[in-house]
Amino acid sequence: MEPLPRTVKALGLVSLLTDVSSEMIYPLLPAFLIGTLKAGPAFLGIVEGAAEAVASVLKVGSGWLSDRLPRRKPLVVAGYGLSSLVRPLVALAAAPWHVLAIRVADRIGKGTRGAPRDALLAEVTLASERGRAYGFQRAMDHAGALLGPLLAAALLWAGLPLRTVFALAAVPALLSLAALVVGVREGARSATVAEVGNAAAERSPLPPAFLRYLGVLAVFTLGNSSDAFLILRAQQAGVAIAAIPLLWAWHHLVKSAASTWGGALSDRAGRRAAILLGWAVYALAYAGFGFASRPLEVWVLFGVYGLFHALTEGPERALVADLAGAGARGRAFGLYHAVTGAMLLPASVLTGFLWQRFDAGTALFVGAGLAALAGAALLLLVRAPARPAAATA
Repeated sequence: MEPLPRTVKALGLVSLLTDVSSEMIYPLLPAFLIGTLKAGPAFLGIVEGAAEAVASVLKVGSGWLSDRLPRRKPLVVAGYGLSSLVRPLVALAAAPWHVLAIRVADRIGKGTRGAPRDALLAEVTLASERGRAYGFQRAMDHAGALLGPLLAAALLWAGLPLRTVFALAAVPALLSLAALVVGVREGARSATVAEVGNAAAERSPLPPAFLRYLGVLAVFTLGNSSDAFLILRAQQAGVAIAAIPLLWAWHHLVKSAASTWGGALSDRAGRRAAILLGWAVYALAYAGFGFASRPLEVWVLFGVYGLFHALTEGPERALVADLAGAGARGRAFGLYHAVTGAMLLPASVLTGFLWQRFDAGTALFVGAGLAALAGAALLLLVRAPARPAAATA
């Protein structure tokens, strides 16, 4: 097995540090919004859904633009830079709408960087290793998400208030930006354009199989609302607020440990097989959360939920790269991130409404059912090679 390219490793470090910062804040937001700022579950859904939906417009634009620029790195730097600057400002929030504005700005940064970064990863990695490369990037991302809650928990146990913990998240955010500027190297993309013949190929229609894949992902994402609801469910089942960062860290430990393996599995067994297995695990986890009533059950389910992420995040991105082709990868990743991001608004609003109008079980069972429906659609509508070609990047 060949070592991963240096660019893949460097971007993995950037993801790790970024998520240390993000996850010092994110698992504590439900308690902060509902407990400190007196918002309700429906507003929590609006915050998380609207942030992703607004960012989805930029995800399309940044991917499209990155296909036409000689280098993708400037867009990646701009996206990470915006998020690094605004995210810790949640420490100053005095009303729920302040959190909404900060989350939207943070996700705009993510929307700017996501598609160019994923396209760049595809360009420096052989197709036969692409699942492993995306799996590694996700593993590093989740390693940061493991360290962030642990650091937040340590600071809370030391007696620091929530707002101080949020402010200290600026330190790893700035380190991630420095790692990106100094550590990631990218050459001009003339060779990539030559690979598809000429620049006109960049404007060719995206393959029908890719568009069907986007439709299937939209169905799945409609049932995959913000993880903030699972954190809220954990609190309802008796998990103490001070233990929430540890629970979130456990979840990311599973994702970090298994993501590279999950991506590599798709290199061997095929993208669809890995994704279908992951969606089946998701449906079981969501149904389990609907029944959960004790802290131990929640801890087990968060581990199972982490396995779902490990089995799908790398393979889903690798399948985007496989189906789109070299000349339109930025555009394809922009649409991928846009669809999955935009669907979080109706998904989170739907979950919040069902949760508030009926109960948590009803909301979570609907999510499990939509995952099963999406799995059937993927099996029937999306045809992909069982193994990616070994000789192309």
